[in-house]
Amino acid sequence: MKLHEYQAKEILRKYGVNVREGKVVEKPEDIGPAYDALGGGIIAVKSQIHAGGRGKGTIYDGEDPQKSNKILDGGVKIAKTKEEAIEYGSKILGNYLVTHQTGGKGKKVLKIYLEKGTNIAKEFYLSILHDRAINKPIIMASSEGGMDIEEVAAKYPEKIIKLPIEPAIGMMPWQAREILFRLGVPMETFKQGVPFLLNLWKVYDQEDASLVEINPLVLSAENELVALDCKFSYDDNALFRHPEAKELRDVTEEDPLELKASEYNLNYVRLDGEVGCMVNGAGLAMATMDLIKHAGSFPANFLDVGGGANPTTVANGFRIILSDPNVKAIFVNIFGGIVQCDRVANGIVQAAKEVQIHVPLIVRLKGTNADLAAKILADSGLPIIVANELEDAAQKIREALNKN
Repeated sequence: MKLHEYQAKEILRKYGVNVREGKVVEKPEDIGPAYDALGGGIIAVKSQIHAGGRGKGTIYDGEDPQKSNKILDGGVKIAKTKEEAIEYGSKILGNYLVTHQTGGKGKKVLKIYLEKGTNIAKEFYLSILHDRAINKPIIMASSEGGMDIEEVAAKYPEKIIKLPIEPAIGMMPWQAREILFRLGVPMETFKQGVPFLLNLWKVYDQEDASLVEINPLVLSAENELVALDCKFSYDDNALFRHPEAKELRDVTEEDPLELKASEYNLNYVRLDGEVGCMVNGAGLAMATMDLIKHAGSFPANFLDVGGGANPTTVANGFRIILSDPNVKAIFVNIFGGIVQCDRVANGIVQAAKEVQIHVPLIVRLKGTNADLAAKILADSGLPIIVANELEDAAQKIREALNKN
């Protein structure tokens, strides 16, 4: 679960991580009072959406930049006066921000964050995340702050620092000093910088985060480290330990279909293709999406129904898939290991009768009782296209799309 910058900084502040004072604003008429409350001077006006690249983005008056008017360059602006803060904030609020992470369309900005300015001497990158290759958290840092880490990795791989953390022990002071030393931070900053990093580790560890990213982490002219921006994501599997975090969820930032799928406990990610997928197991789901591309099309979603592919689960999966207007066919690819294929087949037949399926439905069931499952589907009287092997499934997907 992702948080907005202002929410993330409240958590950082609670753990003693150095952040600047700020105010959240939802209405243009509140921009001036918020500016005054921060003491005036130089103020950063920041769009609050769940996407990176806000500073390099563009504000439009509509969701589709091809059909909209450009209002402002940049979703993060530096205001030197109250009048500038009001001008920038008024142009950002209620309009749409397009960045390289918003998928070509804009996200409506419902909140802005006014933050006291910082006299920046140097920018760095710092994040804490889980490295699946070593199955441990790592600190990733770079002297090239303010850039996307992917861009840094491509252009300056030698400038990326990776330091694994033993989760049973946590970050040690010597590790914090090593990171600061390798970043080239002045020695007078170490006294403040070491507890800064140790507290940031506490945020990641005690809040059960999947990601804490500070970009940029800045060294001020006063030689102190400041978290100038922050991306924070909770590990969904640990949210039961943080009931207070439920109030931080902003459903307006989530895809409506993904939000609906979460209510059904379905692992669903919406994509841009035209073939809806229903699969059990993440590995098989990835292979199924490759198969669809092999068939000459693109997957419309990632949908893993897990081991319990019962009639209710399948019906809810169909509802979610068919809610996407781009879907022109559905491919169900289930391996009957934990769950028997004949039970899945009965579930598909029952769900297909319950949900009005108006696109071709291709089904491949392999595993325990696969022959019995094929007979159940054939005898159902429903227009279900049964596939045997993967190449056969690819061919039938092609044929179904060509008929559409």
